[in-house]
Amino acid sequence: MRYDVMIIGGGPGGYTAANKAGRNGLKTILFEKDQIGGTCLNRGCIPMKALIQSAHVYKDAKQGEMFGVLAENTSLDYGKVKERRDSVVSTLRGGIEKSLKANKVETVKGFAQIIDKDKISCNGEIYEGDHIIIAAGSIPAIPPIEGREFAITSDDVLEKDHQLKDSIIIIGGGVIGCEIADAFSGFGVKVTVIEMADRLLPTLDRELGTRLAMFFRKKGIDVICSAAVKKIGEDHSVTYTDKKGEEQTVTADEVLIATGRRANIASLVSEDFSLETGRGIVSDENGRTNVDSIYVIGDARQGNIQLAHVAEAQGENIIDLILGRQPSHDMSVIPSGVYTDPEIASVGIGEDELKEKGIAYQARKYLTGANGKCLIENSDSGFVKIITVDDVIVGGQIITPHATELIGELTVAVQKKLKVSELSEVVHPHPTISEMIWDAVKE
Repeated sequence: MRYDVMIIGGGPGGYTAANKAGRNGLKTILFEKDQIGGTCLNRGCIPMKALIQSAHVYKDAKQGEMFGVLAENTSLDYGKVKERRDSVVSTLRGGIEKSLKANKVETVKGFAQIIDKDKISCNGEIYEGDHIIIAAGSIPAIPPIEGREFAITSDDVLEKDHQLKDSIIIIGGGVIGCEIADAFSGFGVKVTVIEMADRLLPTLDRELGTRLAMFFRKKGIDVICSAAVKKIGEDHSVTYTDKKGEEQTVTADEVLIATGRRANIASLVSEDFSLETGRGIVSDENGRTNVDSIYVIGDARQGNIQLAHVAEAQGENIIDLILGRQPSHDMSVIPSGVYTDPEIASVGIGEDELKEKGIAYQARKYLTGANGKCLIENSDSGFVKIITVDDVIVGGQIITPHATELIGELTVAVQKKLKVSELSEVVHPHPTISEMIWDAVKE
C-alpha cells in the first residue's frame, strides 16, 4: 500500500499535519514510537502547566486570609497532584487519538527509520509514500558535566513517578528550569537555580530575566548567574565557578539538569540513505530538506524555535505545499511564554536587539501597580511594554497574570504592522488586565 503522506513523530507538529492531511483527503500514516502527543503533551508543556496550576492553587489556599478566606490546616498531597497531571494528559491524548481516527489517519506504534526518499521501515515492515514529514521532536540536552549521572531531567519530573524532595538545585535558568523552579518553590521546596549566562531567560530581553530573578529571590529561590558548573557529586552537591572565577559548592537533596533540548534524530535515517544533518535536520525556510520528497518540522529541524505552536504551524504549512497551496501561516512573528508566577510573554523585536542594531525606537510601558485587576489578583510588580519603530508596533513584552493569554493581541499587532494609533482606537474592557495594552498606547 502506498501513502500520500508519511509522518514520523506524533507530537504537536506531527499529529497536526496528519489531521490536516487527512481532512484534505490525503492518505496518511503516522508513526510514533511512544505515546501520541510527543514531548509537549507527555513530558513537557501540558504536565508542566498542570503542576504549575496545582502550585498556584496551593499558594492561593495558604494566602486565603489576605482575601478574607480562612483555610485552616492547608497541606499538599503531591501524589494527587501527579494524578491530576496524568489525568489531564490522558484526556488530551484520547482526544487527539479520536481526531486522528476521525480524519482516517493510520497510526503505527514503533520506531520508524527512513531508508529511501519514499520508504520507511518500522516493526520489520516497509511502508511507501510520496511525501515524508519528519516530526521527531527533541530530547533533553545533557552537557558533559562530571557526575551528570547523579542528576535528573525534566522528563523525570514530568512523566515519571518523581517524589518531591526538601531541596533541589536546578542547573539551567532558561524557560524549562525557571518553570520547574517556580512550581517546586510553590510546593515548599527550597530551590537554587544556577545559570551560566549573566541572567535568567538569556534568550529573552534582559529586563525580563532581571525582573524574574527579582521575583524568585522574593519567593526565597536562590539565583546564581554567571556560573559554570564543573561537577555534580553523588551527594547531590554542585561545584561551579562563579563570576569572579572562584570555585563554589552548593548541596541539595536533588539535582536537575535543565539546559535545553536537542533534536531527536539518532538512527532516524539508515546508513544507506543520505539526508543533510547538523544540529538537527537541515532544511530551507519552508522545511524542505535536500531530498525533494522529505520535509522536517519542529524541534527536529536545525535552528528551529522549540515551541509546540511553531511545529503545529509548520506542519500545516507543509501540507499546504503538498496540496499545491500557499502556506497558511506567517512564521515571521512567533509569540513565546514563560508560565511562572506572574507569567512572562513576548513577541517580535526586543529592546536589546534594536539597541544592538542601532535602530531608533520607543518603548511604551504601563505598570501593573496602576491596573485594578492586577491589584485585585495581588500580582507582583510587572508591566506591559509595547515597542515601536516609526510609530509601528514591532514588539511587545508582558509580565502580568495571564500574560500568555494577552500576548495574542500584540502578536496580531506586530504581524499586521499596526500603528500605535490604530491599536489605541480599539476600546478594551474594564476592569481587565488586557486594558493595560490600551493604557500603554494611549496618548
